[in-house]
Amino acid sequence: MMSKYQMPACRKKTTIGGQAIIEGIVMKGPEKTCVVVRKPDGTLETNERETKNYAKKFKILGLPIFRGAVSLFTAMKEGLEDIEYSSKFIEEEDEEEQPSKFETWLENKFGTEKLEKIIMAVAMVIGIAIPVGLFMLLPSFVGGLLPAQTPNVLRNFFEGILRVVIFLCFMWMVSHMKDIRRTFEYHGAEHKTIFCYEAALPLTVENIRGMPRFHPRCGTSFMFVLIIVATLVSSIVFSIVTVTNPFLRALTHLLILPLVVGISYEFNRYAGRHDNIICRMLRFPGLMIQHLTVFEPDDSMIEVAIEGMNHVIPADDSDAW
Repeated sequence: MMSKYQMPACRKKTTIGGQAIIEGIVMKGPEKTCVVVRKPDGTLETNERETKNYAKKFKILGLPIFRGAVSLFTAMKEGLEDIEYSSKFIEEEDEEEQPSKFETWLENKFGTEKLEKIIMAVAMVIGIAIPVGLFMLLPSFVGGLLPAQTPNVLRNFFEGILRVVIFLCFMWMVSHMKDIRRTFEYHGAEHKTIFCYEAALPLTVENIRGMPRFHPRCGTSFMFVLIIVATLVSSIVFSIVTVTNPFLRALTHLLILPLVVGISYEFNRYAGRHDNIICRMLRFPGLMIQHLTVFEPDDSMIEVAIEGMNHVIPADDSDAW
């Protein structure tokens, strides 16, 4: 078995990516996206859909920097929808809990379908607000509370360290939640399956089991890169324009966030595509962070990943990177 940090011999780089959800995996190819969920009875529930490509309709969204922001927004929106879909298959309690009066009123007021859309919209806003608030705005706000005479370099360094500390603490706490751990094991199955496919080996449980679980294009690595890039970009911005007010510093970070996301995406894309010594050094911190979000899967989880992968591999090799 190869080292957990060693990338297997790559025969083909693919644009296919994935995401772990509740008792399942989403695999996203250039043409199809497939959601596979392991139901309580052990069978697999599969749901296919066409992969949305906004760059085909709006060319500018396919350009560097722009495509990063679009990819992140799309991934978060579709990810929440897929998590909501997979949650429907969780085994219910023997005695079904009765809805509260407030829940009944909401359903009567808006209707079941409209209420679900409202809940998803609120969930998406919260899903975006929490990481942006914790990892971007909170450190900027705290940095603004430092004495006005604090040098910009020191202020930006403090904010960067605070971002990393908050991110690591948050990931550590989440990784120790029992239910989330199983999702992170599915995350490992997704990585291993993509590695196996890129090595041009048959997608079997035995072949995939021997693959490393830390992938350079992982979303965890992307988030860590995002934090580092945010610190570097803000250092440049605040070296030109001095902003010490905590609210204005937080607002400035919010305004430059699309640029930060775009640069981070391009960095992660480049580092994941190449395997020279410089790229290995650059992506090493991200691989270390994956110790908190990517765990070894069992064979049943690997089977889910194989099912999803087989549904999204295109016949015309259009996933080649």
